[in-house]
Amino acid sequence: MRDASVVLFTGFPGFIGVRLLPRLAELQPHASFRCLVQEKFLAAARDAIASMEAAHPHTKARIGVVVGDITAPGLGLEDADARALKKDVSAAWHLAAVYDLAVSREVGQRVNVEGTRNVLGFLAACQQFQRLHYVSTAYVSGRAGPLFRETDLDVGQSFKNHYEETKFLAEVEVVYSGLPATTYRPAIVVGDSRTGETGKFDGPYFILNAMERLPSPGVFMRIGSGRQPANLVPVDFIVEALAQLGSSDSSRGRTYHLTDPEPSSIVEVGRLLAEALGKSFAFAPVPGFVARGLFTPKAVQRYFGVPVEVLDYFEHDCRYDTTQASRDLAALGVSCPRLPDYVGRLVAFYRAHRADVRKTAMI
Repeated sequence: MRDASVVLFTGFPGFIGVRLLPRLAELQPHASFRCLVQEKFLAAARDAIASMEAAHPHTKARIGVVVGDITAPGLGLEDADARALKKDVSAAWHLAAVYDLAVSREVGQRVNVEGTRNVLGFLAACQQFQRLHYVSTAYVSGRAGPLFRETDLDVGQSFKNHYEETKFLAEVEVVYSGLPATTYRPAIVVGDSRTGETGKFDGPYFILNAMERLPSPGVFMRIGSGRQPANLVPVDFIVEALAQLGSSDSSRGRTYHLTDPEPSSIVEVGRLLAEALGKSFAFAPVPGFVARGLFTPKAVQRYFGVPVEVLDYFEHDCRYDTTQASRDLAALGVSCPRLPDYVGRLVAFYRAHRADVRKTAMI
């Protein structure tokens, strides 16, 4: 891939962004990066860059920030910053979004859809622009199934929540923009497979919250058959896949499912988590509508640490085609770690840091 002169980057200092940037800088040694950062996250962004430069000397003086907001016209940039970026930017990574299953439609529409539309409009005015790297989600599939292909997008699906719907609408905006783009659709991102580190306890960590509340040996709820796939991917796999594919010319114009090609079932994940916690449960079948009724009261959700929106994913019976991703990642020497090999590290990190890692989205 020809190195970009200036790369615009959104979604910094998010958990994936702070890990992706050093790897991109390593693979694209002649590129410099400009992170679009909201004013309220400016201090955190500067601290993250200082830490990054100390840990990764090859990033020194190559990563800067510009103050702005994807939800504002013109990205909320100062005139001088806007002019400079429109002159120099030749590539962009758009990661900024609300990653929250309980997001309201108004917030999801404003950040995920209108924000993406604003980014696309700005990039269209960049004189040297060559390619957008857009980070979507596998759950643009909504309720589609039993198989969702990398070449699928609008298949007439409905959606389980406003997060899925607005990420779908944002990806539609990317397609309709006509800009040259590569789209990446991660599954549920969990902590690092080597250290367990994560920046947010959501997804399967909600199950850990509930398991900690229950006596062991005991009974844990199993919605439906429990055979539905639970597609979890560690953040180190996502970062390496994004960096390697994003630095390759052959990925231009493609959509990749960054999902586990051989996901564990919901009940297998439950057993793995319980074992790593040192607990033992019998998994008792409960109809989905009953489970949602039990968890509708906010007091119940708070007690168990489980938002009711999560329960829909216990019945998410969809598998994700990874034909393009598996082929291209194999050529780059990248593969998805198997959950049983690293689940113990996820749980150990959770137990050590449950009080100091956030549970809400950065917005």
